Formats: sequence, C-alpha cells, structure tokens
Amino acid sequence: MSQSALPSTASASPPRIRVRNLTVGYGSYVLMRDVSFDVAADDVFLIMGGSGCGKSTLLRVLMGLKEPQSGQVFYGDTDFWACDGEERRRLMQRTGVLFQGGALWSSMTLAENVGLPLQQYTNLSPEEVREQASLKLALAGLAGFEDYYPSEISGGMRKRAGLARALALDPQILFLDEPSAGLDPVSSRLLDDLILELRDSLGTTFVIVSHELASIFTVASNSIFLDAQTRRVTAAGNPSLLVKDPHTEEQARRFLTRGAPDASAAPADGTARMDA
Repeated sequence: MSQSALPSTASASPPRIRVRNLTVGYGSYVLMRDVSFDVAADDVFLIMGGSGCGKSTLLRVLMGLKEPQSGQVFYGDTDFWACDGEERRRLMQRTGVLFQGGALWSSMTLAENVGLPLQQYTNLSPEEVREQASLKLALAGLAGFEDYYPSEISGGMRKRAGLARALALDPQILFLDEPSAGLDPVSSRLLDDLILELRDSLGTTFVIVSHELASIFTVASNSIFLDAQTRRVTAAGNPSLLVKDPHTEEQARRFLTRGAPDASAAPADGTARMDA
C-alpha cells in the first residue's frame, strides 16, 4: 500500500476526522510515521495491528491526550493540535471515551457515574442530570440499574455503563479502546450490536482499537492496519474486503485470518463472525 494512500470507503459523508502524515513517538523513538486516513461521519472505524504497533497511542493522539511529533489531525476543518487550548477543549467535549476497563468510579452508582460529566460541563439541575443519566443507561440497555454499583453488575454490563457515560454529553465521536477485552462471546456480541445500533440511531462516529476478529468483522465499516515492523499503515479499508483482496499486505492478511485454516474461511461480509 502506498504510504500516502487513504482508506477507501463507500460512504459519501464528509470526513469527521482527517489525519495527515502523522508521526508519533516517545523522545527519539518513532512508533509510527506518515500515517494518513479519513474517518467519515457514519464510520465504525477500526485501528488494527499486533502488540506494540501503536494502536492505543494513536488513539491517545486522536483523543487529545498525546501530542504527535509531526503531522495534523483535523476535526472537520479545524487543525486540532494547531488550535489554542480553549478551542481544543471545546472539540474534546464533542467526543466520548470508553476505556478498556470501563473506568467507572467504584464508590458511585451507575447513575452517578454517568451523571458526572453532566455535572462538570452543563448547568443542568440535579433532577435533570438524573433524568439524562437514566436515559443514557437505557440507551445502553441498562434501564432500571441506576442505583447499582459497579461491583454489583457483570463485566459486560460495566462496559455498557462506561459506554453510557461516554454518551453523556451527546458526542459526535466515540473512542473505544479494546471494548470487547475480557468479555465472554455473548457479552461481546451484545456490545457489538449496541455499537451498530448507536451508530444507526444517533449518527455517532466510532473509532475503535481492537484485535478481536469477531468484533472487527461484525462492526467495522473501515479500518487501518498498523505494522509494527515498518511502523506504517500497510493496509486500509473494510476488513471484510481486505481479507478477500489478494493484494492485501501479508502481515495484515495474517492478522485477519489467524485461527482460520485459510483466507477463504474468513467472513465474506460484515454479517458473519469468527468466535473461535
């Protein structure tokens, strides 16, 4: 794949995020270089790759938690890392984050966890905060669980509660870091279904870091593959199409067909799953 090439997508929507020639590292160590891609408004966009390739670091750059060494990240027409701090904070309030472990406050109920961003960033009354928290929990399939504590619910429910909190401020973009990690296949499937439902019903854009093939083939409309050896994007596009394309770079093909006897065993479209 040409390093200047951008992922192709069937969507006609204008990009909600544009990344151009991004280089990221720690001190003199370059983790990835010349990364470019677009995320459309209706995308469920997957960042894929093996361990140590920089998936989570790239997500931190997109979220505003780590500054790149060079390159640009645009939210719409705004250069995120070139704008002033106030504008950057405004842009960040249009995003939500689901961390890998859920990151719920154990001493707070689910309603209190979800209501916390609303208390911090809105002028809603306590009653209105409670009402909105209940609404977001209901969207995540947790109606009636407002007064439960994180320790009183399952791991899959904690992930959904974390997603409800990420939705608290009605973000345009949701960043999810390994959302299926630690979940059983049934809970993972329910979370995948919820992601697609939220994309379709709310118009939310998802950017997801994942190595779980079942989830990748189920939810992804577009993706990039980060190669740890070359430290570049070596494949881009819909994973269900990439796995069938004979021109897909070898490392990306191996990633997408691991556990399958051959490439033909991988899903032909986004309706199939690999739960093995």
